Amino acid sequence: MLTPSRLTGRWSLTLAAAAMALFGAGCETAETAAVDSAEEDLTSNTALARTLTFSGAVYVEANAADYAILDAMKKQTQTAFGALREANVGVNSRELKDIDIKTWKKVPVTVFDTAASDTVGSKKLRVEYTFTDTAVVPKAMSTKSSLGLGVLAGNYAAQKERVFKECTSGDKHAQEFMNGALWYVFNPSLSKCRTAMTAEQKAIDADRKKVPLAQGGMVNVPQSEVGRLYLPVAMKLTGNKTNKGTSWPEYDRLWLGGVQKNKLVVAMVSGMMSDWAAGEKKDTIDDDGYRMWFEGLREVFKSRPAMKYVRNDSGADLSTYTVGATKITGITFQQIMDWELNGSAAKWPAGISTYDQKRALRVEVGKKLNKNWIVFEAPVTVKVGTAAEVAVTVVLNSYFGAEGDATPHKKAIKNSDVFIYNGHSYIGYGPLDPKNFSSSDFPSSYQIMFVNSCVSYNYYEKDYWALKSGGSANLEIVTNGLESWVAGSGGAMGRFVGALISGTQPSYTQLLKAAEFTYSDYGYDWGMDALRVVDGELDNKYTPTKTKIVVK
Repeated sequence: MLTPSRLTGRWSLTLAAAAMALFGAGCETAETAAVDSAEEDLTSNTALARTLTFSGAVYVEANAADYAILDAMKKQTQTAFGALREANVGVNSRELKDIDIKTWKKVPVTVFDTAASDTVGSKKLRVEYTFTDTAVVPKAMSTKSSLGLGVLAGNYAAQKERVFKECTSGDKHAQEFMNGALWYVFNPSLSKCRTAMTAEQKAIDADRKKVPLAQGGMVNVPQSEVGRLYLPVAMKLTGNKTNKGTSWPEYDRLWLGGVQKNKLVVAMVSGMMSDWAAGEKKDTIDDDGYRMWFEGLREVFKSRPAMKYVRNDSGADLSTYTVGATKITGITFQQIMDWELNGSAAKWPAGISTYDQKRALRVEVGKKLNKNWIVFEAPVTVKVGTAAEVAVTVVLNSYFGAEGDATPHKKAIKNSDVFIYNGHSYIGYGPLDPKNFSSSDFPSSYQIMFVNSCVSYNYYEKDYWALKSGGSANLEIVTNGLESWVAGSGGAMGRFVGALISGTQPSYTQLLKAAEFTYSDYGYDWGMDALRVVDGELDNKYTPTKTKIVVK
């Protein structure tokens, strides 16, 4: 049985160090743009789009420059990411960094250390701000207008053990993020965390009564307020930015070829799902993502049974293997899939009967498939509207074994009409980080991107449009508002692609439905949609009633 492991539950030590360096950089200017309140609505089957607003405050040196103020604010708003994620709310701004400087209110304060009978005080600056973003919530939260949560304040990393104990689940998942990314698992909804926050607030309220009366327009505050660890905040959810209409991919552009004339090119990149850095797995075949990769291919082939293996870019001979003294020839890709997906019920070659022999053969196959582009093709004919029928080849470029290297992703995005990724997010600092890309990494033609990784709506969404010629007019992005999961993910991606190339021209609502899955097949009975949304599709012009497309 496959356990319910998260797609992004683990990240390598190298990536963790890189991310920590980025967290502390604080080099962005204060001219951070406000979130565009006119942003287009989102399409989703399970999520509702809302406008999220909350207010916070930071204490800085009295003469602090705006860049230092912004850095302090980003450290604080970043912790709202974990608070909201744990409350099943996804947000769009990368780690909630887009803070509008126009909302700032600077208040000079005098800080008194009441525990030391301080009567002189020291000067500080309190800067209040309002953060606004687009959020996605489950439909079960349709009547929610606010959430009582909180953020971490000041140098919370110096008290990480306390935060971990009081305001995280304390499980293995939380432990993985304790050093360098504690904000990701901060959960103020826990009863123990609420107790800690209430106790801290009572102490601060008591100290406020001990500070000298303010004079001359100054504001006096106790040191316990400035040095607080937790800041309670009310997260307001307003408006409804969910698309109520029906939208379709631009099938008339997709079928006749973008990156290659008269070819519809799909790239499916599948990542390693296990924590190889920690020594969890030894061979390719032991990685959970390996089976997910095959499950995805199986679903695509159901939609296009004529799709056949054509080649692999490494030139490896996938038809011949040697196990011990047994040489095996004439192997087809369908047989390889059978061995991985059907186990003991599969048809094995002559001379391969024991468990050890079967494993040895699978290991040899895995060595040839890992980090190798495997290409499949299916011929079809396509008639768009009143135009003449055209011979079109559906090309599927499939890759298993993606990790931290951006090379396979760049190749896939540059050379595909449809890009699908199924794997870890690496907390957004992995190979799909938009910072790894430039405009030259994207074709000018129409594309669809589907990033099925944890919280990809936050990491891998709107920043891509700035890199794509034509922006949303040429690019639609499908992402997850929350954490996604490993088991079932491969088949879900395969069904999405299968529906897309089926020739029936399903709407985005139907495509999202095809990609839904539950855990019932694995002994659980809960949905695994992860608040999936489509963005950038509202400017599409194609509708099946206007333009009839016939695919044979």
